[in-house]
Amino acid sequence: MAGLSRRTFTVAAAAALAGTGASGRAVAEAPGTRAPGAPAPDPAPEPAGPHRTRRRELRGMWIASVANTDWPSAPGLPPAEQRRELLDLLDLALERRLNAVMFQVRPTADACWPSPYEPWSRYLTGIQGRDPGWDPLGTAVREVHRRGLELHAWFNPYRVALTDDPGTLAPTHPARLHPDWAVPFGGKLYYNPGLPEVRRFVEDAMLDAVRRYPIDAVHWDDYFYPYPVAGQTFPDDDAFARHGAGFADRDAWRRHNTDLLVRETAARIRRIRPATRFGISPFGVWRNAATDPLGSATAAGVQTYDDLHADTRGWVRKEWIDYIAPQVYWNLGFAAADYATLVPWWSEVVRGTRVHLYIGEALYKAGAAGQPAPWQDPAELSRHLAFDAGHPQVRGNVFYSATQVAADPLGAMSRVVTDHYPTRVRTP
Repeated sequence: MAGLSRRTFTVAAAAALAGTGASGRAVAEAPGTRAPGAPAPDPAPEPAGPHRTRRRELRGMWIASVANTDWPSAPGLPPAEQRRELLDLLDLALERRLNAVMFQVRPTADACWPSPYEPWSRYLTGIQGRDPGWDPLGTAVREVHRRGLELHAWFNPYRVALTDDPGTLAPTHPARLHPDWAVPFGGKLYYNPGLPEVRRFVEDAMLDAVRRYPIDAVHWDDYFYPYPVAGQTFPDDDAFARHGAGFADRDAWRRHNTDLLVRETAARIRRIRPATRFGISPFGVWRNAATDPLGSATAAGVQTYDDLHADTRGWVRKEWIDYIAPQVYWNLGFAAADYATLVPWWSEVVRGTRVHLYIGEALYKAGAAGQPAPWQDPAELSRHLAFDAGHPQVRGNVFYSATQVAADPLGAMSRVVTDHYPTRVRTP
């Protein structure tokens, strides 16, 4: 044991739990060759006691690369250091008895793999388009599977840049080669979802990763049409004039555009790599009940259906996606959007469908200045999972984000692990 590094020991332990040797090689299965979507090998038998009948559940964490939020810690690090930081995060997931990572590989219409469609991400080298000297997504897929975890490749469909100046993009960036594809809004630059050629391009760009790597899932977050900005209107007049005929209003046309993106992507994933799943993590409120009787008993200032033009409830009911992980980023008892209201609402949405429900958790709020009193209690997140246990439709939780999983503010993540993750389990 003394001759093993921390990482070697972690991987060796994972291999032992998965029925492999310390080399990470299973019987008749080399590391990294587990079929995408297939469950990890059975973990060790669980001990007798209150947790002996634990079912499968997803335990995930987001690894955000945009603005170097979680990884890499800074742009321009040497390849070996970037790789070490990534592997440390994967080891962290293993140590916290998680079983999935949502790894952001297309943060701003760029790529963390050698894409023929878009330039290398600026968050790797500091210069968009510069080759980092290694393949982060390829490495992540191999090393995640070696640890018996799942890799959900996280893409952002339409965000192009965190500035509205196209001149900051690489000269060969598609948004510079096709300036009519992108529009400025709220100080940022976005691809226009109302253009069919844009929709096809962003699908092609994301699905390139599905063709190249045995990823377990394609994962999107909450950004479709951008969040509202006071006093500004998303500038899609020309696209609506060209393509909006036959719709009751612009909102209906925009929702149709988002529906097409979701439905087409789902169908193309099934054709390219049938075992790869498709999951979306939207803002936690579809619509307030005051707006729509089918909505939740909330008073949220943003409604996904109306403001982001994303019919998240409809995608579940039509079974276009394999899982939904709403970002229920509020505490139990929060007046405008109570965790105890939204989890039962989403449970009813998935009831009777084949869509799995995972709850997105705001670990980043634990102990944060300015957050309500419940977030200053290290037991708040643990209470969330205890509440979820009373709703069998909830099949797991995802924590935002990896930096907080590592920092463990207030000991909140440690409390979750102690109270709810006594052993490793397989994903659903």
